Amino acid sequence: MRDRATIRERMHGIHAIPVTPFRADLTIDEAALSANVERMASGGMTALYPCGNTGEFYSLTHAEATAVVELTVRQTRGRALVMAGVGYDTATAVQLAKAAEQAGADGLMVHQPVHPFQSERGLLAYYEAIAAGTGLPLVLYIRSEHVSAATLAAAAQIPQVVGVKYAVNHLPSFAEAVSRIGSRIAWICGTAEMWAPFFWAAGAVGFTSGMVNVDTTLSKAMLAAMEQGNKMETMRIWQLLRPFEVMREQRGSANNISVVKEAMAQLGLDSGYVRPPIAPLTVQERLAVSEVLVSWGLLEEQQQERRA
Repeated sequence: MRDRATIRERMHGIHAIPVTPFRADLTIDEAALSANVERMASGGMTALYPCGNTGEFYSLTHAEATAVVELTVRQTRGRALVMAGVGYDTATAVQLAKAAEQAGADGLMVHQPVHPFQSERGLLAYYEAIAAGTGLPLVLYIRSEHVSAATLAAAAQIPQVVGVKYAVNHLPSFAEAVSRIGSRIAWICGTAEMWAPFFWAAGAVGFTSGMVNVDTTLSKAMLAAMEQGNKMETMRIWQLLRPFEVMREQRGSANNISVVKEAMAQLGLDSGYVRPPIAPLTVQERLAVSEVLVSWGLLEEQQQERRA
């Protein structure tokens, strides 16, 4: 069993959600995945979350998900926490949890269940069943505004629960949960750099990021500014990052992963391929990504013009 107190204390910082690179035939590109994990593990990330939403978890087979976790653990080599995403039905989540534990993951991120009908009591039972099936620490991924502070307080009593990745952009609800439960679990802003400064003010100790697949520099600078209490510098960086995150959020986050992979492709870091039901960007959208990369100094204007 991993030491839960140590894991919880190590969760302060940036929680990177790696993409899953694909070849043209949409099979997993293991070499590209290894290179991407290496960039983030050596780039100072607090934790890596293989099989997160940015990793297209729900388009992976169970065997692929296990292979992605195994590769991430091998490549990370203890330089960052590896928190493997698990989900689907209870039995599958437990099966994936056991495989992640065997692979050497430090903990698990429990996805919000994909089910048209959910109750808070049922969600709590889901968490309890997964906890009973593994010795790994758990981070709960909250994406529904219907999960109350009372339910989170009950979930926090499960011994394996060390953190909550809160991805509902309703700060009063988040602040209520933090006030009610306190620091016995780690609170993570689950909606990346766009919302990180505001969740930080309400009690978050870290934030998730898909953008760090593209570049870690700005995200680390934002974290440093928040830790120093430098609000002006925090918001200056936030303004730089905002156009990229706005593109990811548009149309119900339809292009969330496609924007990240397109940016990586333009920088020679990924093929850019995504699996259905996600779609590649349009020409106009790709040019908008180029403009952001130029503004960050990662892409020359001449390269942008060639793409046009």
